[in-house]
Amino acid sequence: MLESNRVLRRRDIVALGFMTFALFVGAGNIIFPPLIGLQAGTEYGTAAVGFLLTGVGLPILTIVAMARAGGTLDKLSSPLGRVAARGLAVICYLAVGPLFATPRTATVSFALGIVPWTGNGTTSLFVYSVVYFAAVLGLSLYPGKLLDIVGRVLAPVKIVVLGILAASALFVVAGRPGMPTPEYVSNALTNGFTNGYLTMDTLGAMVFGIVIVNAMRSRGVTAPRAQTRYATIAGVIAGVGLALLYLGLFKLGAESRTLVPSATNGAQILDAYVSHAFGSGGIVLLTVLITLACLVTAVGLTCACAAYFSEWLPIGYRPMAIGLSLFALLVSNLGLDQLIAFSVPALTAIYPPCIVLVVMSFTFDWTKSPSRVLWPVMFVTAVMGCLDGLHSAHLSVPLLSRWATSLPFAQSGLGWLLPALTVWALAWAYDALAGRARVADGV
Repeated sequence: MLESNRVLRRRDIVALGFMTFALFVGAGNIIFPPLIGLQAGTEYGTAAVGFLLTGVGLPILTIVAMARAGGTLDKLSSPLGRVAARGLAVICYLAVGPLFATPRTATVSFALGIVPWTGNGTTSLFVYSVVYFAAVLGLSLYPGKLLDIVGRVLAPVKIVVLGILAASALFVVAGRPGMPTPEYVSNALTNGFTNGYLTMDTLGAMVFGIVIVNAMRSRGVTAPRAQTRYATIAGVIAGVGLALLYLGLFKLGAESRTLVPSATNGAQILDAYVSHAFGSGGIVLLTVLITLACLVTAVGLTCACAAYFSEWLPIGYRPMAIGLSLFALLVSNLGLDQLIAFSVPALTAIYPPCIVLVVMSFTFDWTKSPSRVLWPVMFVTAVMGCLDGLHSAHLSVPLLSRWATSLPFAQSGLGWLLPALTVWALAWAYDALAGRARVADGV
């Protein structure tokens, strides 16, 4: 049997799905749904629907798109040209790597798993982050073992503990959902949609794509069509798990208002809830859950970023993994609230063009020139995303900001949607009328 036609065994497919789920479930997946549930109150169901679109639907769609493109973001965005595609990839890898997501895994696991035992001190955070990133680095140095280590060992344990926490929301009622905060009274769906950005899962899928494809290659699956099929199955397994987890965490958060009415982050809500639901044993459960969840995600991110940057920089994989881990260690010591404050404007700016790229990638075969359609839509969406990011950071650009905030859905962070759809329709019409591009677009 040819290597390119190798068929994955059922247990390998399940392990791949478990690995994909485990890679996704990190800090943001655990801390944001409870906070949104608490703030949405009686509207938490509507907010959850919006959140699932960006927190589950888009990441799974991205996994499939990445598999179709061979697992690399450079190939997915190749119609933009080499320079723009590389620039977009670097921004995404840095955002979900050493700048935001990887450090956040350490701060969240510290806040939820360690602070109840040691207190919230800077020395404790530093010592913990050193031990944490030493473990991350130790596992990241052997990327070829991820399917075995994560898919067959860590992921099942992680899923069991997550299942216990999510299922507890069905049986242990902390209270009744309260009235929604003002932003969720009439815009629960769109606010849930934009808050799904904060999980970083769509950006994470762009990074994890190569990890998932490499895991399949390690089992001899090299045919693009087979990779797409198995990635889709793994994505569905991960998506079902994520949806069930989020629904449980939304309900948990909505019913925790009487426990922590003034909570500012999901870590505080989970800490109060597990103490209420499980007593002193809840702290142990939470410590195991958060440490496993965040550690696995951090390993996946470090492996993916090190593999990507070592491909085109004169630095080997292992030195790159060491450098990324050290940088993330330093950033993590800023603290959880500071990291969230920095990441929200950046993610608000980055997400819209990434969403557009993923969705439009499935239409490239229907156009004469993918770049002719993609470029104008990406440009407009990037500009609108930057304006939304400035707005979320309480900054503004005269005239442009006033115009952007007057667009439909702008107050919910979706001001980019109508301009993007309009330009897409115009670009598609122009492409249909124009002749075939003289230069291949690389897709």
